[in-house]
Amino acid sequence: MFNEGLAKLKASGKYDEIYAKWLGGDGAAPAASTSAVPPSPGVPIKVAILAPLSGDVKTFGESTRNGAMMVFEEAIAAGWEIEAVLADSKCDPQEAANAANKVVFEDGVNYIIGEVCSAASIPISEIAEANGVVQISPTSTNPTVTINEDGSTKDYVFRACFIDPFQGSVMAQTAVDLGASTAAVLYDVGNDYTKGLAEFFMATFTELGGSIVAEETYTKDDTDFSAILGKVAAADPDVLFLPDYYAKNNLIAAQALEKGITATFLGGDGWDSPDLDIDKFEGGYFSNHYSPEDPRPVLQSFVAAYEAKYGAVPDALATLAYDAARLLLQGISEAGVDDPAVVKDALAAITYDGVSGTITYDEQHNPIKNAAI
Repeated sequence: MFNEGLAKLKASGKYDEIYAKWLGGDGAAPAASTSAVPPSPGVPIKVAILAPLSGDVKTFGESTRNGAMMVFEEAIAAGWEIEAVLADSKCDPQEAANAANKVVFEDGVNYIIGEVCSAASIPISEIAEANGVVQISPTSTNPTVTINEDGSTKDYVFRACFIDPFQGSVMAQTAVDLGASTAAVLYDVGNDYTKGLAEFFMATFTELGGSIVAEETYTKDDTDFSAILGKVAAADPDVLFLPDYYAKNNLIAAQALEKGITATFLGGDGWDSPDLDIDKFEGGYFSNHYSPEDPRPVLQSFVAAYEAKYGAVPDALATLAYDAARLLLQGISEAGVDDPAVVKDALAAITYDGVSGTITYDEQHNPIKNAAI
């Protein structure tokens, strides 16, 4: 099914507006560089980077820090006055809230880059919104990050990534285009990101005529998945959708192979890490925000500069953190003043040509942009 499905994906006109990334494949996407002019000299712009620098997804935090700091260092060299504060929010709701309160009330920041995990970004967004602090999340894809409980848009909260309804739908379409008619789904029932992505995948896959033959859940502390994987093995699905982050998926994939599961593994952007055990996911597909193989000079310049500075090819976390930081500086530049109340309006109306693609915002502050598979 892999070879036939891959050929179908490459030949399909449906994928003209996205670019494909197979674990062993290639891809490309639109993007361009941008520049921003600093506001009048004076008090340094205070911005915080909130990211998981420890814990199960620490590579996400390291990449986020690297991408954002690369922008701020470039801007300082170009004449900006920036004071960047770094805090470890650990991809955890309570730790994220603690970090947000500290940088807002003790450090006095007006802007936040982060968090990368939706469950951590949601409490940060509530603190940012209540205190007039602009937040741009590089990779938090759950829709509720930018939406209040009453359905209104959070004025001060933005993101640099697409959202779960989009990537869930794209992966469901990918499953169908690969020839799948049955799917199994495993997800963390207590995690906003994994639960939401699973729900959007299942809804679209069913609408497209597929059948969900197994839907199993676990909690964040689980490490033994033999019982639920036994049910998956018995259902014998064509694809197994794993919408969790890379560390958990490494465990699940290894145990799935031990169970003799031969389904094609599919996932979301949470797979994108150098610590993903690719050997366990051979032939799998995941949605992502960019491809480092894109031949455009501006992207290759970024990849080369990042690799020279940090000794690694940038992943999507680094790339979107870079874009999030540049989005912020362009917003401040277009506002002409270091005032979050003015900057938020500039961001809402922005057209930003970035490494991961051209970004404009819809009414809910979600980027209108493409995905990679």
